[in-house]
Order: sequence, then structure tokens, then C-alpha cells
Amino acid sequence: MGRFAPTPSGRMHLGNVFAAMLGWLSVRSRDGEMVLRMEDLDTQRTSPEYAQVLRQDLLWLGLSWDRETPPQSQRSRVYDEYFQKLEDLGLLYPCYCTRSQLHGVNAPHLSDGTYVYPGTCRNLTQEQRNAFHRAPAWRVMVPDRVWQFTDRVQGAYSLNLATDCGDMVMRRADGVYVYQLAVTVDDGEAGVTEVVRGMDLLSSAPRQMYLQELWGFPHPEYAHVPMLLAPDGRRLSKRDRDLDLGQLQKFYSPQEILGQLAFSAGLLDRPESVSAQELATVFSWDKVKKEDICLSADMLKNL
Repeated sequence: MGRFAPTPSGRMHLGNVFAAMLGWLSVRSRDGEMVLRMEDLDTQRTSPEYAQVLRQDLLWLGLSWDRETPPQSQRSRVYDEYFQKLEDLGLLYPCYCTRSQLHGVNAPHLSDGTYVYPGTCRNLTQEQRNAFHRAPAWRVMVPDRVWQFTDRVQGAYSLNLATDCGDMVMRRADGVYVYQLAVTVDDGEAGVTEVVRGMDLLSSAPRQMYLQELWGFPHPEYAHVPMLLAPDGRRLSKRDRDLDLGQLQKFYSPQEILGQLAFSAGLLDRPESVSAQELATVFSWDKVKKEDICLSADMLKNL
């Protein structure tokens, strides 16, 4: 079972379509079930209107689904239950660190610029906690352990949560649950067995595998697909309306868009008009490129 899990914060760009297409093809090529879920935790940026446009765009492309699960904005009580399970295990603690402290020059960072939480608030006494007159975020303790798995696209991958991540935030100070908790719960409860998403989320897999073990969910298979980049090397962005699907629909058919994306992925020898159903018959993860794909000016002429 696979899933679409878009964020309804704007019109899909070509990179969103690329990941959705590959996830759909993987499932349909094996007669599997596809679930749709709206990841709308950030209610300030998302809306039901955008969610409806996403549904219409997916159907226009021929990327159908078998059932839709409730959006994340309606599942806070479910997340409460799983948060409580972590508390019952004695793994949660309040964190009062500010954003500036976490991202400061003296904080530990990895080579990609992401910070590693050093456990500043893990062992605070109750008196020390009471000295902070603000609501805390809540973190889960992570073990000093290497998590390993084989990604269908990127191959072998490993990460030590203690040294490469640190204790993870599960709920923000404003009470909103974070992506890692919500996604793990949603995928686990829906019975998802394959997660297909962009390579920028590769390091999220070990984080979610840890939570899956704590909550008794089986590990799904992962496929982290290459990112589509603009000709100048930028990541495509909804904010910049890079290759917005609403604009593309004015000039191109679904078959033309899917054919160009399939060629970019390595599924076709040349760009040609093709339906999603036709692509499912030739799909193989062995054909999919692993490196990011920079859209050339010549390529964009075909779209």
C-alpha cells in the first residue's frame, strides 16, 4: 500500500507531480492500493480550497487513489494518544531552548547546516523548569544507535539519532504536533507499506523508524526520489510558482507532462505523450535515476 501525502498550501509544481507520479506507478505496477492524505498540520498556510484543487489536479493527471484518510488537522486527539504513549514510556521531557539558541554559531551542526540537539534540557530539575515562564516544546529521548535501511532509489543509508539528530521535538510550544510524529502515526494506522517522497526527506526515515518501533508499527519500504531543480539549480518552490501545474495545464496535456517527467526519471528513452496507465506497465525502480535532475532549457521547451 502506498500513499499520496501532499501539503495543501498552493498549486502543485512539477517536482510535486514527479514524486506523486513515481509513487503512483510503483503501487499500480503491482496492483496495490493507494491512499490520499492531506498533510495540513500548518493551518496558517493550508486550506480546504487548496486541498480540493490538489484532488482535481491528481485526477486530471490520471493519478487516482482508492481511499482518502482524514487530514492531519482533524487528528489531534489521535496524536494525543500516541504522545501519551511516549510519556508513559518515560521518554518525553520539556524543552525551553529558543530558536536562536538552537541555530546559534556555538550549537553543534552537521555539514549540511542542520543542528544536532545537544540535550540541553534533558536533565533539568523541576526547580530549573519552573524558572522558565513560558510554555515548552516536548522532546523524545533518542538512543545512541545506528539505524540502517536500504532505500529503493538511494541504496544503503544509515544514521545515528544521538549524534546526527539529537532528541527530537514531538510537540511544539504552541501545542502543534510536528511532522515526524504525525506522519509516523498516519502511515502506521493506515497500513502503509511503501513511502515514496523526495530525497530531501531521506534523513526522516530513521527518525520515523525509531517511532515506529516505540509504537509497534512495522517499517515500510522507502523510496526517496531525486529532486527536480530549476535550470539555475534552485529547488522548485510553490512560493515561486516554479512550473505551476495551473499554468502548465493551459498549454499541455496530462500525457505530455507525464511523458516528459518519465523521460527525466529514466523510465522512457525519449519524451513522448503517455498515460499513467501505460507508464505503469514499464515501471521499474531499477530505471529511476538517483541524482537530482536539473531541468534544462531544452527540456522546458517540451513543457
